[in-house]
Amino acid sequence: MLEKLLQKDTELLIYLNNLGSEQWDSFWLAITNQLNWIPLFVIILGLVFWKFGTKKGIFMLLFITVLVAFSDQFTNLIKNTFQRVRPCNVLEIQEYLRQFTYRPGGYSFWSGHAHLSTTFTVFTILLFGKKIKPIYFMVLFPLLFGYSRIYLRVHYPLDIFTGYVTGILMGFLFYKLLQNLYKRVFKEQLV
Repeated sequence: MLEKLLQKDTELLIYLNNLGSEQWDSFWLAITNQLNWIPLFVIILGLVFWKFGTKKGIFMLLFITVLVAFSDQFTNLIKNTFQRVRPCNVLEIQEYLRQFTYRPGGYSFWSGHAHLSTTFTVFTILLFGKKIKPIYFMVLFPLLFGYSRIYLRVHYPLDIFTGYVTGILMGFLFYKLLQNLYKRVFKEQLV
């Protein structure tokens, strides 16, 4: 059963990867680069301080830093436990995939890009969604980020999907944790 699932995962990767073309390569390479998302993070940081003020904003910034660090390290634990080789480093399927010079090391399962971007997005939407409706456009962040990893053949679709699912759960859990901590520290509800 697991072998069949992994085979279908590989077939889906090959199909999705081959939808790409050279004219789009530079776009997807830019999308996958975390540094290119800095403007989004600066906007979110600005919203945090705008909504919460300096003292609470610093608290929120520290909390978000813990969220990012925990998500990153938890992903590393999962990757090192499963040790699934990235598709770009699997010799048997290279002839079926589009080739790029971009070839990261490390392991594939689950996608840290998909997991962390989804965790951050769910958390941010829960934090601001009631007051700032355009924040829902942030769902594009993990969707684009995740697909870029398939396009560049560094993750299988199952890696991305699992990163999304665990990111949704972790984003929700961190928001609930924030609600509890915020109430204890500031003696008021997080609104």
